[in-house]
Amino acid sequence: MNNGLKTTAFAAALAATFGIAYGVGGGIGPVGTAAAQPAAGHGKSHGGGAEHAGHGANAAAAAPGGLQVSDGGYTLDLRTPAVEAGDRTALRFAVLDDATGRPLTAYQREHGKELHLILASHDLTTYRHLHPERGADGVWSVTAALPEAGDYRVFADFTPEAEGARNLTLGADLAVAGHYRPKALPAASTTTTTDGYRVTLDGTPVPGRERELTLTVSRDGKPVTDLQPYLGAYGHLVALRAGDLAYLHVHPEEGGPGPSVSFAATAPSAGTYRLFLDFRHGGKVHTAAFTVTTGRQAPQPEAAKPQDPKPETGKPETGTSEAAHTH
Repeated sequence: MNNGLKTTAFAAALAATFGIAYGVGGGIGPVGTAAAQPAAGHGKSHGGGAEHAGHGANAAAAAPGGLQVSDGGYTLDLRTPAVEAGDRTALRFAVLDDATGRPLTAYQREHGKELHLILASHDLTTYRHLHPERGADGVWSVTAALPEAGDYRVFADFTPEAEGARNLTLGADLAVAGHYRPKALPAASTTTTTDGYRVTLDGTPVPGRERELTLTVSRDGKPVTDLQPYLGAYGHLVALRAGDLAYLHVHPEEGGPGPSVSFAATAPSAGTYRLFLDFRHGGKVHTAAFTVTTGRQAPQPEAAKPQDPKPETGKPETGTSEAAHTH
């Protein structure tokens, strides 16, 4: 992907709220399978707080995805807990089976991958969707460059290959060293641009009620009707809640190659969210980012307001295109 980027939104205090249908359900289906059912954990939104037989099957209602380093009998072991801003660094991690203490080596493939890795800065202005490679020992690695210093969250989205297993999203903190200047989240808007594309958002999530969100892609004033498959579909959506980075990950279910991609969405709570829509066109993956609010918007800390506000471009801070999407 060019400089345009693709991840997540989301306090333990709100965990009970997330226990209900977290909902973004898709509307544009897997490519070439009009009647196909979505893969487990996708098609309806998931936060990854699922259980599986033998690993916490009697646990209480699942917490929001990405807020826990351990869940469902598995732990995200981040072996590169700190990096330098701007440097290309090999990130290494493993998913440990709590029953054995050993790295998990058997995964279900979902949307063409065994595991999806999302990196997002706490202020939601930098975002990466990466696809690491797994070694025979179960340790994953991927090279990435993060342009800005600060606190980041690493999300591992996967489903173990085990009887009764369901999708999980585990999260761990990553420190990026360097000079840190807090940035404000871009203002809420229904239109954004990325890499020369204009993307519009029709619809607003409502807490506790399902609403349709439709994103329409155009370029040079003309609708884009030849979107290309990306991860088995014509659109890929990650939503992150500002404040706690609770994670909501959705793939579309059925539809054609543009210009519109629709999702059925239910906001788990009032608040501010950042939506990241990934789409492929012209052989490259592009990411359009939106800020949306539901219910009453929480006030922003004064320190997080930039001295020189810039208009929304739909693109989080990024480095090179290679860093944005590593497959």
